[in-house]
Amino acid sequence: MEARSQLRHRPIPKGMILRICVSLLYCPPAFGESQTAVPMDFEKAAKISILAQTESTMINLNFTRTFILLALSLTPATLSAQAVPSNPSPAPVPYASLSQLNSLLGQLEQNSATAQADLAKVRVEKWKADASHKKLVQANIESIQRNLKFALPEITAQLRNSPEDLAATFKLYRNLDALYSVMSNVAESAGAFGSKDEFQSLSNDISAFERSRMGFADRLENLASSKEAELTQLRGQLKALQASPPPPPKKVVVDDTEPPKKPAKKKKTTPSTVTTKPPSQTPTSPPPPNQ
Repeated sequence: MEARSQLRHRPIPKGMILRICVSLLYCPPAFGESQTAVPMDFEKAAKISILAQTESTMINLNFTRTFILLALSLTPATLSAQAVPSNPSPAPVPYASLSQLNSLLGQLEQNSATAQADLAKVRVEKWKADASHKKLVQANIESIQRNLKFALPEITAQLRNSPEDLAATFKLYRNLDALYSVMSNVAESAGAFGSKDEFQSLSNDISAFERSRMGFADRLENLASSKEAELTQLRGQLKALQASPPPPPKKVVVDDTEPPKKPAKKKKTTPSTVTTKPPSQTPTSPPPPNQ
């Protein structure tokens, strides 16, 4: 009992709660109930698991949020001081890159709307196939529809906010790859058991998603090359700064002592020379002679 009480009151290590939260957020959810009957010989089971993440994530969203809030409330206050500072404002995106992204996203959104309309017209219950295969195809169609309605718009919104984000671009490319693979299987089944119109419409949707996938693959390659060039340039600048040491800082000496005041010099007064004019002498007339 004493050992159990010690374990019960042992403090939680710093960072352990955040690791648990991150593991829950990034752990891939399990299949939904509608996909537990998928046979193991299906070629693209991994692709379907990507599409199945949307529904199970939405079901467990409230539980995950509640657990995170409780975990953060128990986190010690010292973690707030160790938080990573906010990222600086991103550099402006070039016009050519932004224009290319808007064109790709606009075409993708149009293809998504067309594919949702075509999938809604597929009548799997009228196919001449066994019940297990029709159930499998119907589950794949529902997964594609959920992805096009929820997951894909969320990823495109993230990419619009960060047009040159490599992680968001790769996430969209991976989602398109999964959509292309699962829709290809649905189209093959429609060609074998469905009507000609269903097969033709789904084939057109697959071609459209393939063009979008290749477009984002090219963009991802260009962004990776650009980021690599920026990193190479920054490494060169860093090496140059490390090779040449910075000049020593200039020292500024401030003398607060006031110099002694010099005594004011007295002005010497020079005696003024007064010029006195001699008195004017009036000429005296000689006395008159005595007669």
